[in-house]
Amino acid sequence: MDTERRLDALVGAVADGPVDCDGLRVERDDGYAVETPEGRHEGLDEAALRETLAADERLLDNWWTWHRLDGSRRAFLRWVEGADERPVDERYDLLEEGLTAGWGNLWIRVDLDDAETRRYELRHADDAAVDPADLTSFDDPLDLRRPLKFDDDGRYRPLKTAPNAPTGWRLGGLTGRDCVEAVDVAYPATVANWHRERTGTLDITHWRETTERQTGIYGVVEELPREAVEWVAEAACVDSQCLKRREWQYDEADDLAVDGGDGQFPCREPCSLVVAAARRWTTLEREEERTYELTLTPSEKEQVEAVIDAVADGTTDEIREADVYEGANRYRTRYLRAKRLDDEGNLCGVPTDPGDD
Repeated sequence: MDTERRLDALVGAVADGPVDCDGLRVERDDGYAVETPEGRHEGLDEAALRETLAADERLLDNWWTWHRLDGSRRAFLRWVEGADERPVDERYDLLEEGLTAGWGNLWIRVDLDDAETRRYELRHADDAAVDPADLTSFDDPLDLRRPLKFDDDGRYRPLKTAPNAPTGWRLGGLTGRDCVEAVDVAYPATVANWHRERTGTLDITHWRETTERQTGIYGVVEELPREAVEWVAEAACVDSQCLKRREWQYDEADDLAVDGGDGQFPCREPCSLVVAAARRWTTLEREEERTYELTLTPSEKEQVEAVIDAVADGTTDEIREADVYEGANRYRTRYLRAKRLDDEGNLCGVPTDPGDD
């Protein structure tokens, strides 16, 4: 630890006003006064001040760590190690072995290196116990852009905050600044918005305000009925689909009934993916309802419902081919298609457009 450098910085900081950080308070009047969990010392000259501060390297290092950071970055890294809940000595004891926190699908670990400097590591939470040698290592936070584009099945991830981030990678040996940058690569703006929410400065743009400012081909979303916005939120803005916690409502005075989720970081406005999907849903909602008469057995009706649920929940891949008791089983669904769809693909032979008769 470069004690002299830290002491020089702290003495310089006190010249601009009192220093107060996690149990360490230093102020200047006729002389210097230092207060720590061990007691208070007053009337110190600069030499005595330096000697007193150097006697507790942890308090000095803790101040040094945080005074160089500000805003959301500082708040987030303090949250990772529980700095607001744990006293310095307890925290540093734990940092010797490492402290961990979860952020969406991310697992974040912080510990101290041989120079007593904090170092951070990021992985997918499912890889927390995996040997580092079995993971693909990256050095630069921006290197995460490529692997996070696709899920573990190789499918493109249009929504970065979807709960389907891929496994099999790690970023190690990061500084605090690099750690926050890596989190921003994985989940853009989540740290900043989390911090704004904690400080009461989060600006929320509700559905109506969002849609009123849409132009061009997206201008039609303003026509989506109020009840359909509930279906939008249920389809796209719940925990199973997005790790954000929806804070936007229909408008400031009209809350949606759909639960906003339990995510750690807030969603302050409908995202571009939701707006794009809503454009299509707006067009579909323009259609007039029709009554179709279909002939199905009770089990077939339940099977259609099971297929809808499985597709909506993304569980079709989990249904084994041999498990024909599952409604969305592939062979059972193919049997239903062979039985109930005619050569034109009409369910039970009933055309979608009556004009096809």
